[in-house]
Formats: sequence, C-alpha cells, structure tokens
Amino acid sequence: MTDLVKMTATEVVGLLKKGKVSPSELLDASETRIKETDGTVNAMPILCFDRARAHAAKLENENPADRSKTHLHGLPIAIKDLTPVKDVRFTSGSPIFADRIADYSDVMVERLEERGGIVIGKSNTPEFGAGGQTFNEVFGTTKNPWNTELTPAGSSGGAAVALASGQVWLAQGSDLGGSLRTPASFTGVVGLRPSPKRVAHGPLRLPFATYPVEGPMARNVPDTALLLDMMAGSHILDPGSLPAPETSYVDSLKDIPKFGRIAYSPDLGQCPVDPEVAEICAKAAADFMRYCEGVDEACPDLHDAEEIFQTLRAQLFIANHAPLLAEHRDKLKPEVIWNIEKGAKLNAGDIGAAQRAQGDLYQRVVQFFSKYDFLLTPAAIVPAFPHKLRYVEEVNGVKFDNYMSWLALPSMITVTNCPAISIPCGFTKSGLPVGLQIVGPNAREDRVLQAAYAFERDHDFASQVPIDPITPA
Repeated sequence: MTDLVKMTATEVVGLLKKGKVSPSELLDASETRIKETDGTVNAMPILCFDRARAHAAKLENENPADRSKTHLHGLPIAIKDLTPVKDVRFTSGSPIFADRIADYSDVMVERLEERGGIVIGKSNTPEFGAGGQTFNEVFGTTKNPWNTELTPAGSSGGAAVALASGQVWLAQGSDLGGSLRTPASFTGVVGLRPSPKRVAHGPLRLPFATYPVEGPMARNVPDTALLLDMMAGSHILDPGSLPAPETSYVDSLKDIPKFGRIAYSPDLGQCPVDPEVAEICAKAAADFMRYCEGVDEACPDLHDAEEIFQTLRAQLFIANHAPLLAEHRDKLKPEVIWNIEKGAKLNAGDIGAAQRAQGDLYQRVVQFFSKYDFLLTPAAIVPAFPHKLRYVEEVNGVKFDNYMSWLALPSMITVTNCPAISIPCGFTKSGLPVGLQIVGPNAREDRVLQAAYAFERDHDFASQVPIDPITPA
C-alpha cells in the first residue's frame, strides 16, 4: 500500500492498464492513507468510497484493451467541493448548503468518470472558493503537511494537500485569482490554470463567464498533463468550450524543443514579494538559460490588471451570489459579503471601463508573446503563512486593504486569459516549498507544460512529495 501511494499517477495508470494492480486495491490504498493523515490535515472531509467501489467493480469487469487511449483505468481522484458529484454531499464550503446532496454531476466529472477516473471524495475549500486560505464553517481548516501550523493557501487547498500527503494521485481544482497556482506553490505540487474554456464544465448559472476555470493538480508535470488530457474537450453545456488538442498533452512532453527568449519578472512591476521567495524564483529563472536563447527581465504592461481583476471579480460575485446575501447574510463569511457588496456598488460605466481596459491589456500581452515564449514570475508573494490568519495583510511594509490583494501576482495573470502553471522551484531556509509561475500565450497549455517539464527534469523537487504531515514540536 505504501509503495502504491508513493508512485506517480502515470506509473499507477500503467500498472492498471497491464492488470498488475486493480482499481479496488488502489481504493484501499487511498482510503488507508486518508485514515492515516486526514485527521491531521483535513484535506478530504467528504468521502464516497461506497460509490467509488461500485464504479471500480464495473471497471474491473471491462477489458482494458477495449478502452480509448484517453483513460485512467480506475485511478482514484479527488473533486473540489465547489463541483457537484451525483449523490455526494455538495456544500461549497458554506453553512447555507451544509446538508446539500448533489442530484447531478458536472459534465467535467462525468467526463472524468467516463474516462476511468474514480471519484473517492470532495476536497476542502473556503466558502464559495473565496480567498487564498482554506477554511470554512462546515469542515474547519485545512493544514499544510509541510508544517501543520501553516495554511496550504486556497481555494484548492484541500486538493493540494490531498496530493502532497499521498491521499490521491490526481486532483481537480479551480482557479479564479490563483486558486490552483497558490496552493501548488505552498505545498510543493503542480497546479495548472488552463486558458478559459479549455476544460468544459457545467451546467452553470453564468456559462459565458471566462475568468473562473477548472484545471488539474498533480505531484509532477507529466501527471498534470495526464489529468488535463482527461479533462479537456468541448461540451454543448459550456458555450465556446475548446476541443481537445490533436496531440495529447502527455505526448507533447515527449519532444521538448529549445525555446526562444524567455522573460522573467520578479513582481510584475507592482507586487511586493518576500525577499526569500524572490531570491529562490530568480535563481530558478536563471536556470532557464539552459533551455532557451536567453532570459530577460521584462513583463507586459499590466499596470491596471489588478483593478480590472477586482472589478470583474466583483461583477461575478454580485451576479452569482446576490440572492444569498439577501436571504442568508448571517451565514456568509465577511469576505464574501464584502465582495458581493463591492459588486453591488458597480455601475455600467465601471464594468464597461474594466472590459475595455482588459481588451487593451490583452493586445499588449499578445505583442509581448510575439517577442517572448514565456513569462516567469513567482507563483505567490510569500511562502505558507499561519493558518490562524485569514489572509496576508502586509508584505515588505506594503499593507493590503482587502483579502484578495495579496494574490495580485496570480490574479493579474488571470485577466490576460493566458495559461499559467505553478511548479516547485526551491525551498525556504525553514523548509517550505516555493513555486515558480510559468505563463504562456493563450490556448498554449502544451507549451507551458513543456517549459515546466524541461525545468522539472533537471531539478529534484517533484520527488519530495508525498510526505507525512509534519507537526512542529
């Protein structure tokens, strides 16, 4: 069981395909590991192993040779508790929905299950995914296995911890302002925010919104590519969703080209960054010289990106959650109330100005990527911080006036519509992982994965997980 937990998803899927291990054996390994670790880290508060074993039994009666190439062959996976899975508890981290049971599955979940992924449970998330710290009034706080006094960040904090502590081999997450990338940085795993509409999901109340995306998390880059292959593809319920690429993301890693020029920005021109994080990421960026024609310190003009993000995020909150504020204000956390009320104060002029500004910003980004293949930045401005804090309030003497501003480094990239990945690139002196963010042109997840894998192959960071949770004396 211990050996199975330590294997990569790619290795385990290979064993499943050859019949050398069964889905049921993997479910046993996952369940055992959750029992060993989740009392400490609180990553997977909702489990559905009876449902998972029923799915495993069906798969074990199939002939693997009859399956498509795009298949997980019975690998256990985790789904974030913002996404419905039929007949499984679906709280969205909110007391309002503490007892809700989903009567349908998101089309993304259906696709993953059709392709041989076995859902074993739901990973913890802050209420409605709001905030870069994973806690809620339903299930409590998720803790970082590298130091259980610290946070794994959020909002895909439960997913990241489930991976880092060996509870699952692959985990789905979502990202609006950094919710895949920041937890990956804090826990030493990989989180990829795909381009909008790369992963179809729904049905949704706001199916035309492009800022929130679904994406893969894993312990290494090939496993991340594997899960993205399983998630990718268009669906009628998600208008404008993109088809799967002709060359799979896994196959795109087989032949990595030498890249052109790459840009590195320590702060995107405006974000305060912890000095130790800045030093680690600068060294990682310098290492990219071996994969490209040169590395320049440069970034696109993103001077108004945070303001654009904050406005369009507030628009989403008022559109999605206004009825909840009217009916259940007493059950909502203060940060969610703040974001809904910020949205309520917007007028048509505010929204129009933000949309025009985003259009101009995108043109600048397109021009930037005509010169550079990638943009490298820190994935987060700090390493993991104490989970007793709701959010980071100050860095390098710069104070933040809201719960989202400390996430500006990833959220400014969100409004570019570009894919971005966080990969481990070093450790602080106290032993905490630090992530490097790699950003590529719109819809080029393949290129971003190639850059990430080029770095990962030469650095021994991915092998550091899974780990047993560390509780300071």
